[in-house]
Amino acid sequence: MDIVAGMKVFVAVVESGSFAGAAHRLDMSRAMASKSVAALEDHLGTRLLNRTTRRLSLTEAGMAFHERSVQILADIWEAEQVAGRMAAEPRGTLKVSMPLTYALHRLGSLVAQYVARYPKVKLDLSLSDRKVDLVEEGYDVAIRIARLPESGLIARKLGTVHSVIAGAPSYLARHGRPGVPADLSKHVCLGYALASLGEEWRLKGPDGIVSVRGTGSIRADNGDILRLAALAGGGLIFQPRFIVEDDLRAGRLERVLEDYTSEELGIHAVYPSRRHLSAKVRTFVDFLAAEMQETPGG
Repeated sequence: MDIVAGMKVFVAVVESGSFAGAAHRLDMSRAMASKSVAALEDHLGTRLLNRTTRRLSLTEAGMAFHERSVQILADIWEAEQVAGRMAAEPRGTLKVSMPLTYALHRLGSLVAQYVARYPKVKLDLSLSDRKVDLVEEGYDVAIRIARLPESGLIARKLGTVHSVIAGAPSYLARHGRPGVPADLSKHVCLGYALASLGEEWRLKGPDGIVSVRGTGSIRADNGDILRLAALAGGGLIFQPRFIVEDDLRAGRLERVLEDYTSEELGIHAVYPSRRHLSAKVRTFVDFLAAEMQETPGG
């Protein structure tokens, strides 16, 4: 049986002093109220009420059960109110997974602006390029830069990124500049370990898509360490603009094969379900979408 529903009827009977009063309060028939209490007694294996033609009285078990039922129903009501407020007003802890380098380059000021706007939300940020399991690991939202496979997750596109090929002037002075993509096979190409194509660089240029494979002694799962290796003259990198743009402007890195970029990658906010979406998730994703339209991903 529905024990909570039975508690509600039982408490209403006690407080109103009759089955008729409880039925009126709960908008049900007297017979249904009586049947509900009888089912509750059967479920508990004890009598809760002494019934006479004139009055109802609580048994000893009934008094104990009534006291506990009142507290339990009050706790349930409070829990419903808290959940309802959280659905309507952003509050509570929001656990977010973000790509490390993109978060450092683009999202630091945005998350500060978000919590300033919604001070009842506490952001719990995990920065890693690893693809987390949102449901298994308890994340509310993940920011992902990728071509997303089909899944049961909900994804909202926030922006796009392109990668470019760059190297330090010292490296280019020693090894020369590649003139066509095929020349990359003769260069030291610093590899990103989490790339979906592994060591292969897939370039989009004037004649469409071309794939090349370079050789290199450094491979890492983080774009910033590859950038530092490139700055030291260690080789060429194929990394998103947001990682190298400051170095390109300052001349610390130089772009090569300027007619070629990566294919477009989407920046997505990914979350488990659109159904009963909490206010903290909805406002966070809406905020990022609005702000990132004004500040492109790179």
